[in-house]
Parts: sequence; C-alpha cells; structure tokens
Amino acid sequence: MERLSCIIYRGAREADAYLYVERADDFSRVPEALLARLGELEAVLEIELHTERRLARADPVEVMRALRDEGYYLQTPPRDGLGRPVTYGS
Repeated sequence: MERLSCIIYRGAREADAYLYVERADDFSRVPEALLARLGELEAVLEIELHTERRLARADPVEVMRALRDEGYYLQTPPRDGLGRPVTYGS
C-alpha cells in the first residue's frame, strides 16, 4: 500500500481552506497567488496518507495524486448549488 506523509496548513484569510504539502514549510510548488490568497499559514496537522485513510472532506487518493503531480492540494469547504460555502451548525 502506497503511503505519503504530509503537513496540513490553515490559512489566516480563508475560513475552512486547508493546504496540504509533503514537507513542512516547503511551498516552492504552490502558486504565489494562492499563497497570497490564503495569507499567513499555520501548520495544524501532520498525517500519513494511504488509500484506506479516511479524510473528512477529501479523497486520500486524489490528495496523494495532487501532492505528487502538483506539489500541493487545496481543500476548500463544500459549496451549495449556487456556489456558496455550506456551513454546518449555524
């Protein structure tokens, strides 16, 4: 089973958006415009991904593919049919 370690960051400017990268503080493959949009990043979790890993809002296979191919994965909140972020509990 393929395994891939990654670090998850939360951006200061965009609620519920999380940036996954393979190595701590390595944003070399993340577009500058995306980094600017997210603002200051705070590491929130380090995990090991594999096909059996369950993630709350992402497919681990897609996350691993994006990390390998693009160098990062951006998780954003789900959206309704009108493109508005879906909020829970409010």
